[in-house]
Amino acid sequence: MKDSIEQKFEHLRKVVESKQFLGKEGIMNEVPFFIFPYSPKEENQVQELSRPLFSTLEKNGVNILQINLFDLCVDLIKGRGYWEKLVSKESALQKKQLKDQIQNLTQVDAKIVPAIAKRIEADSNLQILFITGVGLVYPFMRSHNLLNNLQKVAKDFPTVMFFPGEYTFTEGRGQSLDLFGILNEDKYYRAFNIEEYKLQS
Repeated sequence: MKDSIEQKFEHLRKVVESKQFLGKEGIMNEVPFFIFPYSPKEENQVQELSRPLFSTLEKNGVNILQINLFDLCVDLIKGRGYWEKLVSKESALQKKQLKDQIQNLTQVDAKIVPAIAKRIEADSNLQILFITGVGLVYPFMRSHNLLNNLQKVAKDFPTVMFFPGEYTFTEGRGQSLDLFGILNEDKYYRAFNIEEYKLQS
């Protein structure tokens, strides 16, 4: 029987506030990236449960940075003065044209990761980075591409990505991120499934 989303969050809370997790123990010198997969149907519950989780961690003295990818993209587009133009042209553009324009304004390697790096550098005591809003930035941003680029700037502390889909292992395909449970993002094997993280007693 599968755990409820509330049970998954309780396990997540116990893990991320533990000294074992914060000390990057038990991952054999691998990049400390973790996936928190959940059903897309649970998106509203995840948003509701994540707020008290982040608040509790901060109250307990865990220094976190939470980045919503959609909000970050909007900030970047507005910062370059293109938001109003994009909104006004949206109905006239074909889907591919709109996707291409947004991708150009929010390139992962040239725009997104440097923006995240800037926020990381502003907090020298950062202990955990949480990435949310993954489903909202599809199809112009892909999770595996973000994680591949992010390891350059976020390797000194754990990063947890909230993922509306499945992070599974299958013979012949290896580890894969399947957005919404149906879209195969790509092979990605550097991250750990945080649901499988075992705390030492």
